[in-house]
Amino acid sequence: MSAEKQYVLAVPNFSEGRRKEVIEAVAAPLKNRTGVTLVSVEPEHDFNRTVITVIGEPEPLKEALLEMAGKSYELINMEEQQGSHPRIGAQDTIPLFPFKNISLEACTQMAEEIGQAVYERYQVPVFFSGQNARNEDRKALSFIRKGQYEGLKEVAHTDERKPDIGPAALHPTAGATIVSADTEGLTAYNVFLATEDLAIAKEIAKGVRGPSGGFSTVRAVGIKFPERSGVVVSMNMFDCGATPLYRTFNFVKQEAARYGVAVTGSELVGPVKLDYLLNSLEFYLGLEGFRKEQILETHLMK
Repeated sequence: MSAEKQYVLAVPNFSEGRRKEVIEAVAAPLKNRTGVTLVSVEPEHDFNRTVITVIGEPEPLKEALLEMAGKSYELINMEEQQGSHPRIGAQDTIPLFPFKNISLEACTQMAEEIGQAVYERYQVPVFFSGQNARNEDRKALSFIRKGQYEGLKEVAHTDERKPDIGPAALHPTAGATIVSADTEGLTAYNVFLATEDLAIAKEIAKGVRGPSGGFSTVRAVGIKFPERSGVVVSMNMFDCGATPLYRTFNFVKQEAARYGVAVTGSELVGPVKLDYLLNSLEFYLGLEGFRKEQILETHLMK
């Protein structure tokens, strides 16, 4: 009997969210490839970055991700790139997560191999984060990205901030890439407010995010999307099992009511695990003894 196939989830992001032809070229190596399934390509105009979700068998996925990174380095010049999302490189991150029949340890090793190959193939320096971090500080993307591309370029020669692979400097046009493995990926979740007062969104974001007293597994900012009315509490949720979507939604709604502001809706950016929707469904409907197997479509997944 043959061994069950292993699958890895990757959610890489690259620093272009506006030029359609560049986005398509960078995503192309992940399309129509045996052993690789491209789930979504999510460009974000204001952030000027694109988030990709892709699932694949380890070896074909590794090669596809390396080819994707090569296209980012070729087509994105960090000396010219600008956007509202923190970033240090053209191919900013390549995070891996166990998806099916594969251990975190195997994903961690795969991340090491990708990091080595990025530098050997393209001479782009690499920072390791998550399970691959070389010290406690570097487990957090925010520490590595501090100062963004422009600021990091000035301090990349120091022991504290130099890359883990490559010279103590950034690539002159491609910057650097963060490679990592971890148990869970983030869920990007936006809640929309019926006000143009950005200060209210920022104050609510401060209340919801872990470092300023909110939920330990949530990071949040208050922002304005020019293409739509109102302002947004934009959240990165790192564990929707421990902190469900409904809990942050209700928190934002409750805080907004203090200011006499209504919540007009919410949005998931990119794919989400079924379990993270079901725990909100159970909460809002007060379901007792509900089992995932009661959803007919789950039997097709098997």
